[in-house]
Amino acid sequence: MTTRRTHNPLTIIGAGLTTASAVAFIAYNVAEVMGFIENPYAGLVGFVLIPALFVLGLLLIPLGVWKESRRRRQGRGPWLWPVLNFGSQTTRRVAAAVVTLTFINLAIVAVASFGAVHYMESTQFCGQVCHEPMKPQFTAHQVGAHASVKCVLCHVSPGASGAVKAKLAGTRQLYQVAIGTIPRPIHAEGRVPAAADTCVTCHRAGFTPRDTTKVIREYADDEGGTETVTTLDMLTTKIHWHARADVRVEYAVSDKDPNQVTYVKASTGGGAATEYFGPGVTAAATSLRRMDCLTCHSRPAHPFAATAERTVDNAIGAGLISRSLPFVRRESVNALKANYDSEAAAMTGISKHLKSFYASGSRASAADLAGAIAAVQRLYQSNVFPEMKITWGTHVPQNSHIDAPGCFRCHTDEHKASSGKAISQDCETCHKQR
Repeated sequence: MTTRRTHNPLTIIGAGLTTASAVAFIAYNVAEVMGFIENPYAGLVGFVLIPALFVLGLLLIPLGVWKESRRRRQGRGPWLWPVLNFGSQTTRRVAAAVVTLTFINLAIVAVASFGAVHYMESTQFCGQVCHEPMKPQFTAHQVGAHASVKCVLCHVSPGASGAVKAKLAGTRQLYQVAIGTIPRPIHAEGRVPAAADTCVTCHRAGFTPRDTTKVIREYADDEGGTETVTTLDMLTTKIHWHARADVRVEYAVSDKDPNQVTYVKASTGGGAATEYFGPGVTAAATSLRRMDCLTCHSRPAHPFAATAERTVDNAIGAGLISRSLPFVRRESVNALKANYDSEAAAMTGISKHLKSFYASGSRASAADLAGAIAAVQRLYQSNVFPEMKITWGTHVPQNSHIDAPGCFRCHTDEHKASSGKAISQDCETCHKQR
């Protein structure tokens, strides 16, 4: 009798769904272990959708048994399979059409699903679907060193939990966009997965093949834009000591100021840790953060200029703005720092400002002026976004100590161990001027 009560379409469908899901789950895990699956959103299918179908099948089995039992209690006969007479030409035609259309529909759904997953991991999806909120990040990403790196590789942690977390966050953000409560500006600090899940998939932590040379060109506001050149040997091998596998640096920050480090704990090679206490701090902190790439490289993929002055200096040094224009550095900075309500207003205002200053009678070449206007407009479009309340200095990386505390959060000469040893602020620890 029990066997007959499982003879119900829901029970049969549930058993088939459970079996197929179990096989699919095993196949997915084998494919993942063998490295055939790399898409970060594939975890939604392998660890969310397939298990959900498995559970659904398990629920359908007892539901079918219950329905069949109720049928029997009502005195109705057992459920029977529909009888198809394949001797009928009409039945054969209908069956052939159903089977053919089913395969076609499955193929369409499979292709569409693959395309949807592929599109969801594209930079265009992340940066352009929600055009206004993500415009600053999308614009900065295109001109940064990580322009060829897809957003999901840094913003979605590996595995199903990372994919689910990203989708939940995306749902919340979509709701904020719909009701107009999205934060302006958007701050991602603290919401990006750890470097162990992102940076180290491409970079070798703590390893820098050689030291580098950095040339900094600065220009005065005088008529000729007097140039000052500073050349630094960046000791990147020593700088990346913090990221070495045998080094562990942990720190705590002030509750009032996240840029104020109050306590540092450092150890090398698994040896005893040395504790450094900030000014006025006497007790070790209990809530610690592990220092990694993102502690300093806080904006690796979405760089914005910290100041209008520096971005103009870089443009002049690269030859994008001609120094033959009198006072070009000063006037370019003034045009960039003026208050504009929108990008369109900025484009008009920058052009008007420079054209007005270099009116007829000046020594300005028409070609040089046109080039300067276009260059300054591009600088504005890449760094200032009035609609999202992003301007000069809104987003500043911590891998320096000029525009943000950066290195000087710890290297203050004031963070001291009980022995009196301090975390040095000696310039030549990291670079040497030529």
